[in-house]
Amino acid sequence: MKIKAALIAVSAAALLAACSQPADTAGAPTTDAASTAPVALKATSGVYVMDPTHASLQWSLPHNSISNYTARFNKFDAKITLDTANLANSTVEATIDPASVDTNYPGDYLGTHAATGFKSFSEDIAKNKAFLNATAFPQITFKSTKVELTGARTAKVTGDLTFLGVTKPVTLDATFNGDLEQHPFVPAPAIGFAAEGKIKRTDFGMPLGPVGDEVTIRFDAEFIKEVAPAAPAAPAAPGA
Repeated sequence: MKIKAALIAVSAAALLAACSQPADTAGAPTTDAASTAPVALKATSGVYVMDPTHASLQWSLPHNSISNYTARFNKFDAKITLDTANLANSTVEATIDPASVDTNYPGDYLGTHAATGFKSFSEDIAKNKAFLNATAFPQITFKSTKVELTGARTAKVTGDLTFLGVTKPVTLDATFNGDLEQHPFVPAPAIGFAAEGKIKRTDFGMPLGPVGDEVTIRFDAEFIKEVAPAAPAAPAAPGA
C-alpha cells in the first residue's frame, strides 16, 4: 500500500509540473480570487424558514470503543436571516426537541431499561438524567453569533448552543448546496444548506460511562423564504 501511495504521489507531482506556469510567472501566487468569492445567489435577502419535509438532524458518537453509534432527532426547527449584500451578516437560529430522539429501535433493549420505567430505548436516551434529560430540559437551542466565509460555498458558523441548561460556543462547518429563484411548489425563493460540527458531552455536564465524549452533529435542510400574506382584496365599490 505504501508503494502504491508513493506512485500515486509521484504521478500527481509529474502532472502538476507538466501543467505549471511558465518559469517567469512560476513564483507568482496562483490563488484565483474568483474561486473563493461567494457564489452569486438567485435567492434574495430575508427570513428563510426550514422545510421540515426536507430536513434531517443526526448525531453520532463512539460507543464502547467498538462502534460509531448514530441516531437522529425528529422534531426540530431552524430559520436563516439571509443578507445577500453581506453574507457574513446573515444569522441562523435553531431549536430541537430532545424528547424526539429516534434510535431506530422501538423496543426495550434486552430488558435492561425495564428497571427505569422507560418503555423503549429511545425513551431512555430522551428522558434518562444521564443522557438528554428531556423532562427537565425540554429544548436545545442554537443561535449564531458569527458567520465567517471560508470559500465560495463554505463558511464557519459560530454560535451559542444551550443544552442541559449549559450554554457553550460551538462552531459548525456550513456548506451552501444551492438556491432557487422560485421554489417549484411555493411562490418564493429557496436555499439549501448542510452543516457539521462536534461538541463534547462533558462540556454540558454529561457523564462519560461507556459512551465517548465527542459527538458529531450533521444537519441538512432546505429553507423557503417567508412571504408576507397577501393583503385582503378591497371591497367592490357600490354598484360595481
